[in-house]
Amino acid sequence: MTSAVDRRPTAAPSPVPPPASPVRTPPRRLKDRLAGAGFLAPAVLLVAALLLTPFAVTVYRSFFGDGRVSSFTWFTNYGLFLSDPVLAKSIENTLMWVVGTVALPLVLGLGIAVMTNQSGWSRVARLLVVLPYAISGSAVAVVWNFILTTDGAANQALQALGLGSFAQGWLLEWPGNTLVMIVANTWQSTGVAVILFLVGLQTIPPETLEAASLDGADGLRKFWYVVMPQLRTVSVIVVGSSLVNGLKSFDLIWVLTQGGPGRNSETLAVSMYQETFLALRPGAGAAVAVVLTVIVLLASWLYLRRQLTPKGA
Repeated sequence: MTSAVDRRPTAAPSPVPPPASPVRTPPRRLKDRLAGAGFLAPAVLLVAALLLTPFAVTVYRSFFGDGRVSSFTWFTNYGLFLSDPVLAKSIENTLMWVVGTVALPLVLGLGIAVMTNQSGWSRVARLLVVLPYAISGSAVAVVWNFILTTDGAANQALQALGLGSFAQGWLLEWPGNTLVMIVANTWQSTGVAVILFLVGLQTIPPETLEAASLDGADGLRKFWYVVMPQLRTVSVIVVGSSLVNGLKSFDLIWVLTQGGPGRNSETLAVSMYQETFLALRPGAGAAVAVVLTVIVLLASWLYLRRQLTPKGA
């Protein structure tokens, strides 16, 4: 016999609601894009007016001669790099400057940063190292001119120590004058490298150093395999800035030697000034400027591309 409970009608299952359609973000309106372009326009126009336009005019001028009525000479001005010994020597000096102004600040900056990191006198050391960078290049040149002249502080100190045989005209002979100017530039530029490396060292997680110590790595092995990989980004910044500054060095060289003696210590930056304003050869000066710009851009791009490309990419 069927009970009353069994005779009750079964409730119909509730309908399953359809899945909600994804909310679609409306496309960006043309008005917003125009507003963004309006904000960017002043910066783009400023860069074009101050950088791109002068560079385009310089490239155009490099294909013309140096007479009052300049004629189109194609690549004659660029051929001077093969026929003019002064420009050939300028390229050689520029390469020396690149190697010296990149290697010395990198090595010295890293070494000083490691030695002054977490030390009691680190603030005083940082001040002493960074202070020369706050001085202009011309002021640095005046200081080093006082040291390096024939009767300057360097020769007087050598004579006082009984080493007068080592006294010489530091700025009068090549390549010695180029080398001492690279040292003077390093004295000024090392401070920034120290600060950047100190920032990098202080951002290294201490857990990685503790783990390396537990794994038996210490001393140089821990520094090379644990610390240095974590300073890669900082090293890229230091090398990149040193590379650009070394290629465009002018004020220090001009105040100390004016590219002499006999234009033997000129770099491309100094040769550009000499050719354009002193030798009154604006076409040749424009060609030097273009070559220098291409070298700076190419060297920076190659270095940054190699350093910032992920491993295995």
